[in-house]
Amino acid sequence: MFQIILAQWGGTPNQHDIITGSKPDGRAYRDAADHTCKNYTSSGEGSVRVGHSDRTNRGATGGNVSWNSSHDSRGCSQENLINTGGNGYFYCFAAD
Repeated sequence: MFQIILAQWGGTPNQHDIITGSKPDGRAYRDAADHTCKNYTSSGEGSVRVGHSDRTNRGATGGNVSWNSSHDSRGCSQENLINTGGNGYFYCFAAD
């Protein structure tokens, strides 16, 4: 069974980070850095690229407010994802 959870924005705590692992154009990174928590298998080491579901930067104007590629997480654990500004929400898209 799948459960759809919408990221919370404008609330406390702020949970607008969504895990995508992608560049702003939606493509995967090709460099040597870890942008996907070791291909989504690590809950410890590494980091993941996140976007902002509400396209805001914690109330500030300017900065990177991309919905799919705003910044890297502090780590891959649930605690690090929460402390970065999310809750481990993962968005997956497919194209025909």
